[in-house]
Amino acid sequence: MSPLLGGYDLHGRHLPNRVVMAPMTRSRAPLHGSPTEMMAQYYVQRASAGLIITEATNVSTASAAFELTPGIITSEQIAGWRNVTSQVHAAGGRIFMQLWHGGRVSSFALLGGEAPLSPSGVNDDLEKLQVWGQLQNGHYTRIHATPSRAMSLDEVKQTVAQFRQGAINAIEAGFDGVEVHAANGYLLHQFLSSTTNTRDDRYGGSIANRANFLRDILTEIGTAVPLGRVGVRISPYAHYNNVRDADPDGTYDYVGKMLDEFGVAYVHAADTNGWSGHPDLPRIIERTRKMFTGPLMVNGGISIDQANALIRDGDADLVAFARAYIANPDLVERIASHAPLAAPKHTGWYGGDQSGYLDYPFHGSAGRNVQQGVAQA
Repeated sequence: MSPLLGGYDLHGRHLPNRVVMAPMTRSRAPLHGSPTEMMAQYYVQRASAGLIITEATNVSTASAAFELTPGIITSEQIAGWRNVTSQVHAAGGRIFMQLWHGGRVSSFALLGGEAPLSPSGVNDDLEKLQVWGQLQNGHYTRIHATPSRAMSLDEVKQTVAQFRQGAINAIEAGFDGVEVHAANGYLLHQFLSSTTNTRDDRYGGSIANRANFLRDILTEIGTAVPLGRVGVRISPYAHYNNVRDADPDGTYDYVGKMLDEFGVAYVHAADTNGWSGHPDLPRIIERTRKMFTGPLMVNGGISIDQANALIRDGDADLVAFARAYIANPDLVERIASHAPLAAPKHTGWYGGDQSGYLDYPFHGSAGRNVQQGVAQA
């Protein structure tokens, strides 16, 4: 049997396999950020994953790197997500919410005219930030980031509280747990970086101080949600959104040890450079394993054969797939039957309707029946 298909105990929660649906921004939420029935169908189609991690979900109205992303702030958003989780659970799935704040990776056009928030107002590289929006003609495209401003100490504390409330709201909405997004150049990653964080208070300067933002968020979440239900995503060497940490090894040795001391549910280590042909996965695994003794999930351009080898050799406990899950809602079943994987279309990744979202075919008659049932839900 494929090592990916073996079960796994995640802090007392049984996962029937080690195949994780990675968080993927798909930008199908309305402007008010409430999940729709179409989004529920999308996740239900993929409920055979050992674990689903949702698309990045805003904990604050000051967070939006992509337009039409969902939130977990209002009662309407909580109710929308409750519809998603109830249907995923009814289909036999398990689902965590990824909690997100884009920080400086945004535009005033997505924030009601307000400047994006950041640790220190570093704005020398706006052309390298990935900010996306939907044009009036319906097409989704990259837009220009606009200058951020440094957060006041009160705003830092307020954002810590927003992550805590986001976790509480996610559990109220029926999620099995949450994942704190500290990767991909977004706000928590910005605080960890020695380049984007030049503060001179307790949140800046030394590695320990720069890690205090993440530390405070986990501490506050832990007062309301057991940390065995809280994962953390990191991307130590990512070029995406240009965090430019001068000493990523030192930073993430410290962060890995800190996360081990917290006893978080897992570390989700993303190798975003793998998609550009410069993979760092072996380096990420080696350094993370050295400091973090809990479950390790890895992600980033990993093939099925590579994933099986990572599990078999003990280098990873779980493997998260993103693009493979766009085009293969029945990815687990395809792995089990050695069926070929479909490739995602070049359109429909962000924004739009069911095209490129719900219309990827299942493999075999059993899968087609599942898809038909979902479409009628």
